[in-house]
Amino acid sequence: MLRSVWGIALSVVFLTAIELVGSQKRSITVKGSDTMVILGQRWAEIFMELDPSVTIQVTGGGSGTGIAALVNGTTDVAEASRAMKPKEIDSVISRRGEEPLELPVAVDGIAVYVHERNRVRELSLEQLRSIYIGAITNWKDVGGSDERIIVYGRENNSGTHVYFKERVLGNSDYHPIMQTLPGTAAVIHAVAQDPQGIGFGGIAYAHGVKHALVSAGEGSSGVAPTLDNVLEARYPISRHLFWYLVGESEDVGGFAGWVLSPEGQSVVEKIGYYPLAESDRQRSIEKLRRRRPAAP
Repeated sequence: MLRSVWGIALSVVFLTAIELVGSQKRSITVKGSDTMVILGQRWAEIFMELDPSVTIQVTGGGSGTGIAALVNGTTDVAEASRAMKPKEIDSVISRRGEEPLELPVAVDGIAVYVHERNRVRELSLEQLRSIYIGAITNWKDVGGSDERIIVYGRENNSGTHVYFKERVLGNSDYHPIMQTLPGTAAVIHAVAQDPQGIGFGGIAYAHGVKHALVSAGEGSSGVAPTLDNVLEARYPISRHLFWYLVGESEDVGGFAGWVLSPEGQSVVEKIGYYPLAESDRQRSIEKLRRRRPAAP
């Protein structure tokens, strides 16, 4: 009789342990671009509502921070507002034994922010370059008031910092006068409070400031970072936003597949960025499917 009771008790404990393991939430970590963190958080919130068995943690810190975490295996997804560098890809292969999967997940126009009272309406790429390398320091030299230009930008682990340096500065160094701030929201706040300020960052954050039109060069007209202008490559400072994955689990693959679905892409526009062109969306889906045939 005692043996029977013990047998029943052990069975109950064993079955309870199985139920607890089965009921544990699966977790996904997403880390990286401060430009993308709000978008990533909103994707996570909606996906967790669709699948309550999954917990998704999204944090920022910059594209470089997310990529470093991917190399070290401490994040499932690296969000990056720039493409990975060859040496970073080599580091992933060396540490993780697999090439990272690059998935464009959204499109962004790099907005140039000025104070709402600034009378400068348009800047060329060359003028922007001159401002950020310190060759132009007064607003009067670009059609504004006789006031010193106060330059704001992102810290060097930011993908936006890297992209702007490559695309606008031609890889010249930022001038030391630039005040570096830890996120796009901080740049926006600084420019909104400073009538002499100028900054740059993702289009989704541009509230309380004015967008300067940007022209590609002499003889061309300034262009606003609208959806059509960005997708048709008329706006000269636009880019893809990326997810990078390594050895992705079924949960991560399912989340990525949903992000690339029409529902996931509709979130992009609601946040203030631009969804992928259909051809780019299909290419990303196909890349994910080739990596994980069972993914959506």
